[in-house]
Amino acid sequence: VERTVSWLAGCRRLHRRYERRADHFGSFVAIAAALICYRRLTN
Repeated sequence: VERTVSWLAGCRRLHRRYERRADHFGSFVAIAAALICYRRLTN
């Protein structure tokens, strides 16, 4: 869990919450997680 949180912390958009709506922030978390998984699978 800690490793995943540190991977998500590397995303600039998620480092500080700019969105006012929680569902938008959740969407960006999902996109970041998908990108992290994609990068891990391609290596």
